[in-house]
Amino acid sequence: MKILIRLPNWLGDVVMSTAFVNAVKQSYPDASIDVIIKKELSGIAALIPGLNLVHPFSKQEYKGLRGAFRFGKKLKTEKYDLFFNLPTSLSSTVMGWATGANKRIGFTTEGGFLLLTNFYKKPANIHRVDEYLSLLEQFEGKKINNKSVKLNVENALPVNNKQVLVNFNSEASSRRMPIEKAQTILNLLTNTFKNVDFKFIGSPKEADFIDQIVNGAQNRERIENLAGRTDLSGLSSLMASSAVLLTTDSGPAHLANSVGTPTVVLFGAGNEYNTAPYNKQNLNILRYGKLSCEPCVKNTCELYNMPKCMQLIDELLIIDTLSLYLPHA
Repeated sequence: MKILIRLPNWLGDVVMSTAFVNAVKQSYPDASIDVIIKKELSGIAALIPGLNLVHPFSKQEYKGLRGAFRFGKKLKTEKYDLFFNLPTSLSSTVMGWATGANKRIGFTTEGGFLLLTNFYKKPANIHRVDEYLSLLEQFEGKKINNKSVKLNVENALPVNNKQVLVNFNSEASSRRMPIEKAQTILNLLTNTFKNVDFKFIGSPKEADFIDQIVNGAQNRERIENLAGRTDLSGLSSLMASSAVLLTTDSGPAHLANSVGTPTVVLFGAGNEYNTAPYNKQNLNILRYGKLSCEPCVKNTCELYNMPKCMQLIDELLIIDTLSLYLPHA
């Protein structure tokens, strides 16, 4: 049997979808499992256990619904038995239809169910991992009990308990740490944990944002900006060898959690009950929690014109939580 899975389009969602891939592998142990993944995230696919082929998809090269159809049609010769569609977009459904897979399974959204052979209602108010798994559960008519979000990192260095990774950015401004608040937290960190090095991670476009934080910080000799200097595979290895990641609600939080790195997540907008990293071991969720608007799921804060929920997070609580993983001396 040949199975094709269309993975989600965001880093955190791809990481959370590894539980789905693992469940498919368990349900069809003799099947060959291929995936379609956004080209920019294809480096992560190499870390997902049990995959056969990876098909990187570029929206720039295959634009719109016609592009999605052309890309799917290229895979028709693979003669897939099953196509699972995890995104809810019409374009991903069109892509699956174009592959000619015998059965095309997905959620009933954006009218794409007309192109699916098996379509199901997406459950509300559950964690994203369980949402993805529900698609397989509804298709097979049985419950999945072994849920595992995991990436395999090869050749990782031993854990350096004096190396901390920091991510204060997010695609959504409502989840991004304000610069002045970030500097306050960073100064408290470097003055509390005096023998620890702090390394900021991020994409190339986030380097300037991080520079603004670092340029106004104390103890700069122990602070490094690694934004844009690691690919996803290298970032995963770096995480696996670090003592802890301090991060906003973003893709890196899920990435670190999936490789077993202790993760402290600062929540502003976003609902941790739906999108927090899935593995509970060495996971700490911190939020202010006293605003009437918390939690919201908006990408921009229209009430305060800034992420007030991020600005008011208790710095001392962050220090106390990191103390679980770091030496004070």
